[in-house]
Amino acid sequence: MSNSPEAMTLDMSSASRGGWTQHDTQWVLSLFGTAVGAGILFLPINIGIGGFWPLLIMALLAFPMTFLAHRGLARFVLSSKQDNADFTDVVEEHFGAGAGRLISLLYFFSIYPILLIYGVGLTNTVDSFMVNQLGMESIPRIALSGVLVAFMVSLMLGGEKLLMRAFSALVYPLVAILLFLSLYLIPNWQMPAVSAPDIGELSNTLWLSVPVIVFSFSHAAAISSFANVQRRHYKSEAVAKSEKILKYTSLMLILFVLLFVFSCIFSLTPEQMAQAKEANVSVLSFLANVYDNPYIALLGPFVAFVAITSSFLGHFLGARESFNGLVTKQTKLGNATADKIGVAVMFITIWICAVINPSILGMMEAISGPIIAMILFVMPTIAIYKVPSLNKYKGRLSTYFVLVVGLLAVSALLFSW
Repeated sequence: MSNSPEAMTLDMSSASRGGWTQHDTQWVLSLFGTAVGAGILFLPINIGIGGFWPLLIMALLAFPMTFLAHRGLARFVLSSKQDNADFTDVVEEHFGAGAGRLISLLYFFSIYPILLIYGVGLTNTVDSFMVNQLGMESIPRIALSGVLVAFMVSLMLGGEKLLMRAFSALVYPLVAILLFLSLYLIPNWQMPAVSAPDIGELSNTLWLSVPVIVFSFSHAAAISSFANVQRRHYKSEAVAKSEKILKYTSLMLILFVLLFVFSCIFSLTPEQMAQAKEANVSVLSFLANVYDNPYIALLGPFVAFVAITSSFLGHFLGARESFNGLVTKQTKLGNATADKIGVAVMFITIWICAVINPSILGMMEAISGPIIAMILFVMPTIAIYKVPSLNKYKGRLSTYFVLVVGLLAVSALLFSW
């Protein structure tokens, strides 16, 4: 993983388009790293509070929700007639300048709040580790959060090579330790009480959980860059190859994440999950505080730190791209100036949010999940009926499924307000 995906586009002579290549593996890992972040570390808390049945139904729906939605967004980006069109270019091409600006703004705000969440999550994770595992006094939050946010942003400013090295250094140990912890917790499993569910309560729990589930498995921030690279790398086969990479990414996510979620939920009671939510810490940080075990105490906060950092990098990349596209299209500023402004604004606001310390699950439920759903589920479905090259997907069951999930997530936003 020493080479970037963009650089690998020049290596067509060494790889067959029909087979699986290192290029494909690298993108699976990059998309996986983008998805595995704060959402997955807080998903067990949100689902665990609701009991066994929401967990089971979520497990059954997670793969189609993840794969079909991201496939639809990749198809949308690849439907452009422009060779190097990013997301903002595609929406203007298909929906016109006015609607394009609105959708592009929504796209930015589907990613930007996630960076705020990661600023809060990383600060709380490191503070909890220092206090509970190292026995230190808390560092003033304004200083701790400033250093951590500056560290993550500096990785982005270090250039593409540094960014890809960071992904390489983060994703492999993240996968290995997630698997280890999931298996290590099995002796602590306590099977939850299973009784006939109250249909009304179950429906309400599932409905309000949809935004968090959407958020937890989302790697939408990287799809625009991903689709563009596949277009350059695979030419006419870009759609088919993109779908194959996304399918393996989704399978990898579901297998690792569901094992992790089940293991965490079976190791804690619903009451303990409620305490974790109140403490505003990830499930791994809470497990480290509950179990007097050196492996969990050390690896739990470490996984939380690595997961949030790797996902932050992927989402910052998407937010940076969309911000630059919006500003350069609406003003006379050049891309370099827009980029500097965007980085400065995002750094300051992430830092402020990390100091304020709002509820992470509350932000997922009320902001990020529903807005991601508009971009990831609803907008590509509308495009199927508007864009001629996508009309062939009309009337398919998968199209209706994606639309319904998106509408459920958006309606949960309206209900929470």
